[in-house]
Amino acid sequence: QVQLVESGGGLVQAGGSLRLSCAASGRTFSSGAMAWFRQAPGEEREFIAGINWSGSSTIAADSVKGRFTISRDNAKNTVYLQMDSLKPEDTAVYYCAAATRREATNIQGFYKYWGQGTQVTVSS
Repeated sequence: QVQLVESGGGLVQAGGSLRLSCAASGRTFSSGAMAWFRQAPGEEREFIAGINWSGSSTIAADSVKGRFTISRDNAKNTVYLQMDSLKPEDTAVYYCAAATRREATNIQGFYKYWGQGTQVTVSS
């Protein structure tokens, strides 16, 4: 059993920053890729960013490149999403996900474990 718990969401003005955290427990955290997804009201869940098992490689959606940064601290079993230059269209519930494969992918089906989500609201 794997548990993922997100934190750090909230309300922020456009142009501001937030850092999301995802604490993992229940398995060897450092063995698999991690990712962040988000889902806005009425929209499908979409990939945001992913990081490989060691933290040496990351991928990101075009919509957030240059604004969002994913990182991980395997000693703390935690993955982060630093979000800068936030826009109202970034408003969504953000989910952390864990895969058993080592390399990150933007395909949701490869992620076996999911957190409960944290709300991010960006006001204009």
